[in-house]
Amino acid sequence: MHSPLDPLTVSRRSGGEPIEADGERVAGLADFWSWACSDLASNTMRGILAEYLVATALGAATGTRTEWDAVDVRTPEGWHIEVKSTAYLQSWAQSRPSRATFGIAPAAAWDARTGTSSPEALRSSDVYVFCLLHHRDKRTLNPLDLDQWTFYVLATAVLDERCPAQKSLSLAGLLRLAPTQTDFAGLRTAVAACAGGGTPTLDGTPGPA
Repeated sequence: MHSPLDPLTVSRRSGGEPIEADGERVAGLADFWSWACSDLASNTMRGILAEYLVATALGAATGTRTEWDAVDVRTPEGWHIEVKSTAYLQSWAQSRPSRATFGIAPAAAWDARTGTSSPEALRSSDVYVFCLLHHRDKRTLNPLDLDQWTFYVLATAVLDERCPAQKSLSLAGLLRLAPTQTDFAGLRTAVAACAGGGTPTLDGTPGPA
């Protein structure tokens, strides 16, 4: 039996949907998206873009993003992926480049389907993908240019063993954990190897481990 307070079924929108008042179009959804989401260098939008890039690389960008889910990306293979992003450049005026730091704090996992949280703080994913927008020149910064990104892939078990209660991790600290460094093209292979699924074949299914 369905409750009127069950989770909403969210369908993917095209951007062509109208925003209306009294039955008259006053703007379009794409206009709102352009107004709200064009600053891809902001911490919020850069993080969401990073999630989308990882989901796209892993063949998991169908449907819609779930806000506050226990993990950021769920793949067709059943891998649970946490995505973290950082950058040297910000939208605001800077006196120096920002320090590259990622959040890794364990957290109570919230299940969007039930509206409940786990009783303890933990890391719910199988794999972390750390996304660094490494470009250092604001005049040519373009987060949509994937050549300006570097990706680091690490099993969550490594964080749990080496950094069990740690809340943040510098890039130097991450590199000491020996993650797999890759560009966008190699991201799926790196995640598959880290998740124990072997190297993916051309049709997207995992190959031999």
